[in-house]
Amino acid sequence: MSWAVEEWKEGLSPRALQKIHELESQVDKLKKERQQRQYQLETLEAALQKQKQKVENEKNESAILKRDNQSLMELCDNLEKAKQKISHDLQVKESQVNIQSGQLNSCKKDIERLEQELKR
Repeated sequence: MSWAVEEWKEGLSPRALQKIHELESQVDKLKKERQQRQYQLETLEAALQKQKQKVENEKNESAILKRDNQSLMELCDNLEKAKQKISHDLQVKESQVNIQSGQLNSCKKDIERLEQELKR
C-alpha cells in the first residue's frame, strides 16, 4: 500500500520532493504537537474538574459549619438567658435570706429583751 502512497511522487523534481518531505515532516511534527496539546488540555480539564469538586466540597463544608455555628450561637444565647434567670433568681433568694436574717436578728433581740424583762 505504501508504494501507492509514494507512486504519485514519481517524476517530481528533487526540489519538489524535498519540499514534500519538509511538509510531511512538518505535518508529523504538528500531529505530535497536537497530540501533546490535546493531552495537556485533557490533563488541565481533569485538574479543573478536580478543583471544581474541591470547591464544591468546601462550599458544602462551609455551609455545614455555618449551620453548626448558628446552632451553637443559639445555644449560647439560650444558656446566657438561663444564666441571667438563675442569677436573678439567686439575687432574689439572697435578698429574701437577708430579709429573713434581719427578721431573725430582730426576733432574737426581742427574745433577749423579753428574757431580760422576765428576769426582772
